[in-house]
Amino acid sequence: MQQIEVGSIVLSTAGRDKGRFFVVLEIVDDNYIKIVDGALRKLEKAKLKKLKHVKNQNIVLEKLKTKFEEGIKVYDAEVRSALKSYNG
Repeated sequence: MQQIEVGSIVLSTAGRDKGRFFVVLEIVDDNYIKIVDGALRKLEKAKLKKLKHVKNQNIVLEKLKTKFEEGIKVYDAEVRSALKSYNG
């Protein structure tokens, strides 16, 4: 199984957002990540989520990953459109 990294698509498996797909914004430590979807969880209010409560989809959005890592401004609309085929 591929390691979760910035820009990875993950599926929430617990909590009220269960069943939704998110993009990893930041890896906080060995147990926590920050996730966004551009709709419910916008970039300025990223969700802190335990790693055991998400399932890695083994897909990395390279364009978003590069922007996150280089500190380039990313808009919620970009995240929403990247996840549109997953969240419907």
